[in-house]
Parts: sequence; structure tokens; C-alpha cells
Amino acid sequence: EGKRTDGGRKRISLHQASRISPTETSETQRALRSSIGSCCREMAGILAWFWNERFWLPHNVTWADLKNTDEATFPQAEDLYLACPLAFCVFMIRLVFERFIARPCAMGLKIQVNGPQKAQPNAILEKVFTAITKHPDEKRLEGLSKQLDWDVRTIQRWFRQRRNQEKPSTLARFCESMWRFTFYLYIFTYGVRFLKKTPWLWNTKECWYNYPYQPLTVDIHYYYILELSFYLSLLFSRFTDIRRKDFLIMFLHHVAAISLIVFSYVNNMARVGTLVMCLHDAADVLIEAAKMANYAKCQILCNLLFAMFAILFITSRLGVYPIWILNTTLFESWEIVGPYPSWWVFNLLLVLLQLLHSFWSYLIVKTACRAISKGKVSKDDRSDIESSSDEDDSPPPSQKHHSSTTNGTNKNGTNGYLTGVPYPDEH
Repeated sequence: EGKRTDGGRKRISLHQASRISPTETSETQRALRSSIGSCCREMAGILAWFWNERFWLPHNVTWADLKNTDEATFPQAEDLYLACPLAFCVFMIRLVFERFIARPCAMGLKIQVNGPQKAQPNAILEKVFTAITKHPDEKRLEGLSKQLDWDVRTIQRWFRQRRNQEKPSTLARFCESMWRFTFYLYIFTYGVRFLKKTPWLWNTKECWYNYPYQPLTVDIHYYYILELSFYLSLLFSRFTDIRRKDFLIMFLHHVAAISLIVFSYVNNMARVGTLVMCLHDAADVLIEAAKMANYAKCQILCNLLFAMFAILFITSRLGVYPIWILNTTLFESWEIVGPYPSWWVFNLLLVLLQLLHSFWSYLIVKTACRAISKGKVSKDDRSDIESSSDEDDSPPPSQKHHSSTTNGTNKNGTNGYLTGVPYPDEH
């Protein structure tokens, strides 16, 4: 009887729920629709504020004036959406290129496949390395020496090998440089072939005549979308590529480059934008070629390419860029078009780029001076030093047994480590 009563109660509850459910559902739906509508209105307000014509365009110009017609095509912001899936395609093309083209070329040049020599496992040192420091000071080294009954030199060697263990192989670095060299060479060649037929290459004032009513050509559209896709792929791959000492600087460079591309396209400064992109691609071809020569141990070719790169970089970024590009964006455009809010932002980004050029030029001169003193180019401070360590990633030149009495170690070393093994000094 109790079970029947409970069953009846359940049926009554279900019946009541079925009677109440439609009302509650309709109220929930109305609340949801109201919330979605409020969000949409807020988003529309944000978009209207962001695309404010008085920010993006010169005075007395509206977005309606730049709509595509049968007679002319103008840059549209939605055109840039295509760069996002293309950036993924560029990244996939890179993986295929490195696997099936760059890697066989590296093997043909007899570039080493294996990475740096691995440190022998040790729980105590591994804990210090991962949780405390990768570069122990003298006091900590002495404490570890007493704890493990190892000499200090052996512990230093272990930490050096462990740091090098996180560095990629020369093969991986060669493949990455070959990919970038190939892209920069292609896009620079395309830019030169396209720009030599344009009037604004020879007279930069042509960038501002009839602005912003300058039609968008197929060549400019292709140039912009491909460059934007490449820089987006570089931005994503900064977190998967070789970690370099100038990671934050290069990340800022990619963000500035993407912002400049987007800004110049949206407000139809595409003519001067093509000049900026072509000028920057020129030196990048040589630095990637110099890196490949360095990885292949062609030192004479590396020195020659680096010298050419240094001359071209400094003359183009500290000479041509401010005299040719900044002069036309700051002064010629002011005279012909006049300033407006996005004009200030665009020029601010160009000046930021000039500051980065100055910083990199300093690093290049520093590398060149070191190369002259040593007689060869060993590392490029601009973009080819890994932040994980500054050591040589080559294994010890010999594995000879040496006797040692330091800290009580026997002639064969302790815990499988050999004492007194010579190792290349850090630099």
C-alpha cells in the first residue's frame, strides 16, 4: 500500500511538472532572447564605435564612399578574414616543406640529425634544474658536490648538458631557416616584379594622390593577403618554434607588422604598405641564407652572406626606411591629405618599427665586431640564439677517463659520470 501511495505521489508530481513546464520554458526562452538581444545591441555598439568613420577615414569621407562598384573595387575589412584559414594552410605547407624538401637537403649537406648529448638521469640534479635554477651559483654547486660526492666540474657539466638537451638539433634549425628563406625569396621577388610597374615606387607622392579613392588591384590584394597569412602563421608558431633570446621583441615585431598590414589595408593606404613590405623582405632573405650556411658549416659563405645582410639591413632600415617611407607617411601625406586619427596610429606603428630596427642594428653591429675579432660569424644576436642557454650544443670532443680525488671520487667517477672530461667552454 505504501508503494502504491509513493507511486501515486510520483505520478502527481510528474503531472504537476508537465503542467508547469511550458510556462517556465517560455519564461526561460524570453529571458534568453532578451539576454541575447542585449548582447547583440552591445556588440553592435562596440562595432559602431570601432569602425567610426571619423577615426578610420579622412574628413568628409564615409564607408559608403568606399563600397565596391562596377567601375572600381576598394579594400574591404572583410577581405582580411581570408587570411586566417590561409595562415593555417601556410603553416601546413611549412610542415610538408620541412619534411619533404628541407630535411633531404639538410641530409645531403650532412647536417647532424641528432640533437645535443643528453645528460645522464639524476633525480636530485633534475629536481634542482626543473624547480630551482638552470644556472646554479658557486654556493649551490658546492652544496650539491657534498651531497652527491661529485666534484664541481662534473656537476657543471651535467647542468650544461641538461640545458643543451632542451635545444633543438641543427637539422631542425636548418629546416626552419630554409622555409623562411624560400618564402622571403618568393614574396620579395613577387613584390619587386609588381612594384617596378607602379608609379608610386618611383614617386612616393603617388601614394596620396586621389586618396582614399584609389582602386584595389588583384596584385595588391594577393600581396597583402599572402603577407598577412605568413605573419599570422609566424605569430602562432612563435610558441612552437625554436625559443630565441629575442622572443618578446620578435613577438612585438609580428604584432606590429600585422597591425600595420591591417591598418593600411582597411583605410586604403595599400600603396605605401606595399613599399614597406617589400623593403623589409629584402634583408630577411640574406639572414636566413647566412643561417643555413652556418648550420652547413660553410663558414666562408656564411661570413660573406652575413656581411651582405648587415650592410643591406643597416642601409635599408636606418637609411632608406626613414628617408623614403617615414618621409612620405609623415610629411608628404600631411601635405596632400592631412592628418586624421588613424593616420596618427599608423605612423606611430611605423615609428615603433623604426625603434626595433635601431635595436636590431645594434645587435648586428655587435655580432659583426665579435666576428671580426674571432675571424668568423658564430652566432647572430638578432635572431639565432636560443634563450634556454648560450652554450655550444656540440658533445664533448673526447670521452677519456681521468682520475680525480676531488670530494672523494674514485678514478672511474661517481654514479656513472666521468670526472675531468674536457668540455667546450660556454660562450
